[in-house]
Amino acid sequence: MRNTERDQRDTVQSVDRAITILETLAREGTVGVTELAAALDVHKSTASRLVSALERRSLVEQVEQRGKYRLGTGILRLAGATSARLDLVQEARPILRRLAADTGETVNLVVLSGGAALYIDQIVGPSTLSSYNWVGQHIPLHATSNGKVLLAGLTRREVADLVGELTAYTPSTLTSPSRLDEELATVRRQGYAVAADELDVGLTAVAGPVHNAHGEVVASVSVSGPTFRFREARMHQVIPLVTAAADEVSAAMGWLGPDRAHED
Repeated sequence: MRNTERDQRDTVQSVDRAITILETLAREGTVGVTELAAALDVHKSTASRLVSALERRSLVEQVEQRGKYRLGTGILRLAGATSARLDLVQEARPILRRLAADTGETVNLVVLSGGAALYIDQIVGPSTLSSYNWVGQHIPLHATSNGKVLLAGLTRREVADLVGELTAYTPSTLTSPSRLDEELATVRRQGYAVAADELDVGLTAVAGPVHNAHGEVVASVSVSGPTFRFREARMHQVIPLVTAAADEVSAAMGWLGPDRAHED
């Protein structure tokens, strides 16, 4: 047990030192291993190993002067991904607020992250007495309306590679791959997804896809609330509001719509 705890401390310390290297390079521009070792208060060989690990990921790169390093192109890749998400949240926020006001329910903005749905923004509607904060949470794809929308934007092979065992969270959760395929085909055809009591009993959500300028599904917008408030008549009201909001976010991201997406 003590060895495990020591290993964990060493890992955390290595991560902290690697971040310090990146911060130092960001501040100073180009720095040698000797200077980095001094900044970290470690032996030069330790600093060299850390820099080598970062170099393998293209997070740092060696400049012409031997032993000097600067930030690498991998940083641009990470920054670009963050920038894209920040742009998405910024563009979507006023639309999400209006959707929350129109429906009275909780509205979420979700993206695909690995094998899960990552919630990146949430607006709580006026009818919501209390709401769990989903932001930053990774939620199963097959058991949520957002997850189904994101999966529906992928090929069948991509879905199979991404989704592993279909865990049952409630009696209503889809656990059959063939049933999931059928559900995703329905989502593609109708342009939205519904999940009723599939992740939590008593929770229903409706989601619509957000497209980028190339027509790819890059996010989903959902409205969720207690199942007793999402009866058939209410669903007929909520679904058009959700899909219209998702289309509006898509337009803000440069999507021209299905009729003009293939004109070029």
